Amino acid sequence: MNTDPLRIIALGGLGEIGMNMMVYQCGSDIIIVDSGLMFPDAEMPGVDYVIPDISWLRERAEFVRGILLTHGHEDHIGALPFVLQELAVPVYGTALTLGFVAEKLKEYKFEADLRVVKPRDCITLGCFGIEFIRVSHSVVDGCAMAIRTPEGIVIHTGDFKLDQTPVDGELTDLATFSRYGDEGVLALLSDSTNVEREGYTISESFVGEALADLFPKCSGRIIVAAFSSNIHRVQQVADVAAATGRKILLNGRSMIANVRIARELGYLNIPDELLMDLKNLPDMPREQVCMITTGSQGEPMSALVRIAMDDHKQIKLESGDTVVLSSRVIPGNERTISELINHLYRRGAEVHHEKVSEVHVSGHASQEELKLMMNIVRPRFFLPVHGEYRHLVLHRRLATRVGIPQERCLLATNGEVVCFYNDTACIEETIDTGRVFVDGKGVGDVGEIVLKDRRILAEDGMVVVIVGLNQHSGALIYGPEIVTRGVVYEDESQDYLEQARLMVQEALQELNTEMRREPDEVRQALRQALRRFFKKTVERRPMILPVIMEM
Repeated sequence: MNTDPLRIIALGGLGEIGMNMMVYQCGSDIIIVDSGLMFPDAEMPGVDYVIPDISWLRERAEFVRGILLTHGHEDHIGALPFVLQELAVPVYGTALTLGFVAEKLKEYKFEADLRVVKPRDCITLGCFGIEFIRVSHSVVDGCAMAIRTPEGIVIHTGDFKLDQTPVDGELTDLATFSRYGDEGVLALLSDSTNVEREGYTISESFVGEALADLFPKCSGRIIVAAFSSNIHRVQQVADVAAATGRKILLNGRSMIANVRIARELGYLNIPDELLMDLKNLPDMPREQVCMITTGSQGEPMSALVRIAMDDHKQIKLESGDTVVLSSRVIPGNERTISELINHLYRRGAEVHHEKVSEVHVSGHASQEELKLMMNIVRPRFFLPVHGEYRHLVLHRRLATRVGIPQERCLLATNGEVVCFYNDTACIEETIDTGRVFVDGKGVGDVGEIVLKDRRILAEDGMVVVIVGLNQHSGALIYGPEIVTRGVVYEDESQDYLEQARLMVQEALQELNTEMRREPDEVRQALRQALRRFFKKTVERRPMILPVIMEM
C-alpha cells in the first residue's frame, strides 16, 4: 500500500486561457509541467506579462526535480525566464521547444540546464517516470506526457488535435495512448480549449490549400500575418510563395528569430535564395513579394499596425495589395483587430481573415477528438485543464457522455489540490495562488493597488493641487495652483478651475492653525474637498495629488 498520495496542483491555466503551470507532487518529489505566461487584458494597463505566483514552489524548491514542457507556445514556456531564476532545475523539452526557450533566456542574459528529449523518450525524476508522446498542434514538436507515479499512470495531453494530414507528416501517436489505455490509466488531464466546437478540427494542411488558391489571384504584394511559433504555417506560406514566383520577406523580431531557429534545427525547409532582405524591397516588383510578419493581433507597436497606419518608413501599402491575417483572434483583441482591418482597407488593401476566408485553422481538438482521446485512454478519473471555467464544465459534461461517471470527473481551479490515494480521488485542500505582474524590468512590484491607480488615471485623469503654507502660522503664502491631466481642457476651463481653487481655499480656512501646520492633515482636507467638487460638478473621480510646500 502506498503511503504518499499523488497531488496535482494547478498554479495557473485552470479557469483561464494562458499561464499554464501544473505541479505533480508525491512524497518528497515534485515535477512541474509547463511554465507559461498570460498576456494582460484591458484591466491591466501598463502590464507586459502575467505569470503564476510560485511562492508555494519557492518554499519547496529543494524537492523540485525538473520542469517538463509540452510545447513552445508562450502560454506554456513564457514564464521560464522568471521561474528559473528562483528554481535552479533542469528543463526537458523537444528540440524546437527548447530552441525557443534558449532564445527567450538569451534576452534575459540567463542560462539554464536545458535537456532535449524526443517523442517516446523516457526519463525518471525522483519517483516519477515520464514518457513523451507525439501530438499534433499549431506548433511543431508538441508532446503529451505519460507520467508514471506510485499511484498510477497520469496522461497529460498538453495542447493537441488529431490532425490526420499534418504538414510534416508527424501524426498524434494514438498507438502509444492506446498502449497506456490497455495498461490502465489513473487520470487523464486533457486540453479543453475547443470543447465548445462540435465535430473535428480541420487539418492544418487545409490552410495551405486555401493559400494556394488565393495567391495566384493577387496582383500586388502579399502580406501574411501569423504567430511566429506556427512553423507549419510559415512553411506553407513559403511553399505557396515559391510556387507562385514570390520571394519571402520576414518581418518582426520574433518571426525572424523563430524561423532562424526552425531552419537551423531542420524543422523548416526554406532555401536561402527564396529569402530577400528589406533593403532590396524597393527594387522588387510588387507581384513578386510575399511578406510574413507578426502583428496579427493588432499589437500597437507591431510592424503590421505601423504599415496599416501608413507609419512604416520602408513598407507602404498600395491599392491591389493583399493582407492575410492567418491566426485566430485571441479573446479580448476583437476591437483592436477590427480597427487594424479598417486601417488596412483605408490603405487600399484587400484583407482576408478567418471570418471571411479559410486562412486559419485551430490547433486544438474539437468535441469528437476529445471524446476519441477519452475512449482510447479510458481513464479511471478525468480532470479537464487548459480553459476558462465554462470550458472545464463543458469538458466534464462531455466526459460523462462517453461513460466516465460524474463522480470521477473532477472540476478543479487554480490552487485546489487534487489528491489521488489508493484508487480514490478528491479535492483535498486549497493553497494560495495568484498572479504576478511583469512591467518592464519590474517583477511583482505592480499589484492590484497600483493597477487600480492606473485605471483611475486612465478613466478619470489626475489633478495636482499645489499650496505653499507658512510652516509656523499655517497661513497660505502660495496658491492654490491646480494642474489637471485627463480631466478638463485647462485652456477652456479657467472659470471652472477657479471654482476649484475657491473650494481649496475654503477647505484650508476650515482648518485651525494647528492642523494647517500638519502636512498630512492638509493633504487629507484638500483631497476630500476636491473629490466632492469633481464628483458634484462633472461626475468624475480623478486622482487627487496634493503638494504641500512649507515656506
